[in-house]
Amino acid sequence: MSEPSSPPVPAAPEPVTLPIASSTRVFPVRRVYCVGRNYVSHIREMAEADERDDPFFFQKPRDAVVRGATVVPYPPATNDFEYEGELVVAIGVGGSAIPVQEADKHVFGLAAGIDLTRRDLQVEARQRAWPWEMGKSFDASAPVGAITPVSGLHEVKDGELRLTVNGVERQKSALSLMIWSPAEIVSRLSRQYRLEPGDLVMTGTPAGVGALAPGDAIHLEITGLEPLDITIGTTRD
Repeated sequence: MSEPSSPPVPAAPEPVTLPIASSTRVFPVRRVYCVGRNYVSHIREMAEADERDDPFFFQKPRDAVVRGATVVPYPPATNDFEYEGELVVAIGVGGSAIPVQEADKHVFGLAAGIDLTRRDLQVEARQRAWPWEMGKSFDASAPVGAITPVSGLHEVKDGELRLTVNGVERQKSALSLMIWSPAEIVSRLSRQYRLEPGDLVMTGTPAGVGALAPGDAIHLEITGLEPLDITIGTTRD
């Protein structure tokens, strides 16, 4: 008796990689972690938390990562699609329960990133005590620029983040105004998950978040890093 036919096994998904500044090499992405509420200014504009809460984390799928100079489709199921400019930490050496003073040893580099958010769905999830996936973890929701290798997280101490939409400044903040520093974030995150090479950590956004529309051009600059540019397209079918 012949065996019943079965559908073909799907091919393995394409690896997700990011360019490395001034190099032909690429950085393979493993996981994408995000930090919520890490600037007092953003906490105040959203009116949603105490100002010294411990950092909390959520994730985006690996295939939500898109490179710069990309047209990002306006996502379905939302009427309030927003940008959040952020510093991204790229992990190069794995570890768990990493002491703050040793966080530098685990970092490969830094990049500019945008946490794209379906704000109306995020707010609904928060009100219903649901997970944030609907608002945060959709297709193409994590544009990230080229990764710049660094010798340590001290290199961003005096840096500044600046985001424009259609040439108009919307976000501007010193990175030193983070509630939890990048080293503290790496340390605290590693108490909950074992970090591995290829992990990205988006470190939170300052005040100035706002809605996007098809055709908008977003430009993000962070001191010492490659800038990130994306354009918002129409809704994907």
